[in-house]
Amino acid sequence: MPEATVRRRGFALALLASTQLLLILDTAIINVALPSIGDDLGTDAAGLSLVANAYLVTLGGFLLLAGRVADLVGHRRLFTAGLALLSASSLGGAFAGDARLLVAARAVQGVGAACAAAAAFALVLLLFADGPERHRALGVFAALGGLGGALGTVVGGVLTSGLGWRSTFALNVLVGVALIALTPAALGPAPPRRERPAAGRAGLREFDLGGALTATGGLSLIAYALVDAGSAGWSDRGTLLAGAAGLLLLAAFAVIETRAAHPLVPPGVFGRPALRLANLLSALAQMALFPMFFLVSLYLQNVLNYPPVTGGLGLLPLSITVVLTAPRTGWLVARCGLRPVMTAGFATVTAATVWLALSLSADGSFATTVLAPSLLIGIGLPLVMVTTNVAATAQAGAGETGLVSGLVNTSQQFGSVLGLAVLVAVAAAHTRTAGHGAAAETAGFRTALLVGAVFAAAATLLTLLLPRGMPQGKADPTPSTHTSP
Repeated sequence: MPEATVRRRGFALALLASTQLLLILDTAIINVALPSIGDDLGTDAAGLSLVANAYLVTLGGFLLLAGRVADLVGHRRLFTAGLALLSASSLGGAFAGDARLLVAARAVQGVGAACAAAAAFALVLLLFADGPERHRALGVFAALGGLGGALGTVVGGVLTSGLGWRSTFALNVLVGVALIALTPAALGPAPPRRERPAAGRAGLREFDLGGALTATGGLSLIAYALVDAGSAGWSDRGTLLAGAAGLLLLAAFAVIETRAAHPLVPPGVFGRPALRLANLLSALAQMALFPMFFLVSLYLQNVLNYPPVTGGLGLLPLSITVVLTAPRTGWLVARCGLRPVMTAGFATVTAATVWLALSLSADGSFATTVLAPSLLIGIGLPLVMVTTNVAATAQAGAGETGLVSGLVNTSQQFGSVLGLAVLVAVAAAHTRTAGHGAAAETAGFRTALLVGAVFAAAATLLTLLLPRGMPQGKADPTPSTHTSP
């Protein structure tokens, strides 16, 4: 392959992975800024919950639709449009004068993030052929995503304490504009509209509007019910009604898809056992891993009394381990096979999460309780994320890259939200049972992490159902030492 092509694709991967970092960072950075937002705008806890959750609701609700639209209008176009929408809504958030405007800005941010996320993942699939080079690319993608989770707390703390909460929104604007400016050089100019494939033009004319409305509405309502359950409780009437309405809309979506001439999600896609299982595994991975970041951060702050910035830095060793491990995951898959690496990854996450849970102590320290097991999680996390992404996208046909990226992104997002809602509820319930104080909180965190380990253990067993013939490419003679293909 010509050196210029290698450099060009490396630049493109850096751009797409940086976008993933920004989107994941944005889910964490706001949590640090919430107290300052409440003081400045006079918002109560319920209002702050809406500020945090509006982004998650629209992000989860629009990912599937965004993936399909990317196949129809062009991945490059939707990627740029998503970043532009994210930047514009972040600017609105930076200047919001009351909580209602800020909630609206956060909701639009989620739509922009869904478009950018689905298109970015699809572009990685299009740029890198299935096999070792795609596996390495997905490793880089996962590495920067993992780094974003830890950096969100640190960057949020630094910006909020130094420049105020509005600077966290201004950061999105600056980074978003920079990414848009770099897109033509990294991805090339968007093809003229008249050159859109005939299938895409026909798809737009016969777009499955009913499927789009029911899928997006159903997923958004279920996302709202899940994030609301964390604050209002699982028995709250509004939560139950939203969840029930979401399920009804998804049932209607399933019926519409069997009758639509050009369905949003062709029924044959769900008929692929490996794709269904890979998406389930992606969701289980996030159910175990995403809440772990949140719970460890709370443990460091509430039990060990670390300030928010220091608590965020406590997750940095884990993230550095992810960054070092993820780019080599593709080489492992090529040498050992997809299923063995995935099984080993989930088994590692299971063991490390149990170790972490049992290490927590009310009178411990970061070095004695969190550091060692978190490093082991940092090894297992990229093995899990890269292999589930490879399995979920291996059977993508022509014109389906956006759709399968939307599906796996949706699975991961809902796994994150569901896992966080369940594990936070478990921690709170066990803490109330155990009493008050640091020991009771530690017991709650320990129980929640053990439940997360159960999710990872279930996924470990389910990996054995993956077909042995899953595509894995040819082994490279030596592991790559570069972070781009």
